[in-house]
Amino acid sequence: MAAQVSRVMFLLMIDLFLGASSSIWPLAPAAAFQLPPCQLINQTVSLEKEGCPKCHPVETTICSGHCITKDPVIKIPFSNVYQHVCTYRDWYYKTFEFPDCPPGVDPTVSYPVALSCHCGRCALDTSDCTYESLRPDFCMNDIPFYY
Repeated sequence: MAAQVSRVMFLLMIDLFLGASSSIWPLAPAAAFQLPPCQLINQTVSLEKEGCPKCHPVETTICSGHCITKDPVIKIPFSNVYQHVCTYRDWYYKTFEFPDCPPGVDPTVSYPVALSCHCGRCALDTSDCTYESLRPDFCMNDIPFYY
């Protein structure tokens, strides 16, 4: 009996040490909490250009979803901890031409279109890595300014 209890305790300790494994948690943590995985989604984004009066919504694909991350319990000074985020693996740029820009303003703007996604370090040149970012369809021209 003591050997059986000892064996169960050993397996539980291994499970806790290695993370919640299939013996005590049948689903991966993301599936257990019903979080969508990192994947391509269709999204409407607002394009705007300085000097042009209006924003224009376009339909594109972006990366969105959950990536499993770990935060170490013991923090080691001067060591870097990188949290993985859902970000672009492959993408291309599409060009849009604003129809209502005044003369003298270049009416073109380019925006990324995601082809594939992965969980990796956040690349600031292609991703918004903030905790709470603006909605993709947010437009600065929609904010009233009072003088």
